[in-house]
Amino acid sequence: MPAHLRLAQGEVQAGEVYLMSRVSQHAGPETALEMLNRAEGFFAFRPSGNGKGAAQPVLLVSKAQTISLSVAKSDLIDDPARRTAARLVAVEVVLADGSTLHGWAHVELPEQHSRLLDYLNATPEPFFAVTAEDGTHYLNRAHVLYARPKD
Repeated sequence: MPAHLRLAQGEVQAGEVYLMSRVSQHAGPETALEMLNRAEGFFAFRPSGNGKGAAQPVLLVSKAQTISLSVAKSDLIDDPARRTAARLVAVEVVLADGSTLHGWAHVELPEQHSRLLDYLNATPEPFFAVTAEDGTHYLNRAHVLYARPKD
């Protein structure tokens, strides 16, 4: 899957990540978010050749050092009923490297617990998703300085 990788050190790199074609939790292939939230500490990333004919070697990237992984916009919620019930919350996220992301969180929580704070604290998994105009960004909670609702 084509992606852009932002690490704690270095610049954003274009390349591709590798996902499982099937998972036990649902029908269809693994999502990037599921891959990032698996227990394994590393994932495979092949940087793009940047026009240099030779293929780049695969990097085994530490999830702990990953600030974000961004992919083309995709439906975060496959089930139409869940998608209809989800609430979009406008959010601004400031990351440890100084970058800022503006987008929307897809909150699937009971109405009385549907604040941005509830979404961010709803799971102990290290990565969460924010959708923006340029794609879907999977952000590492450990590299978030702060987030604030934009509504």
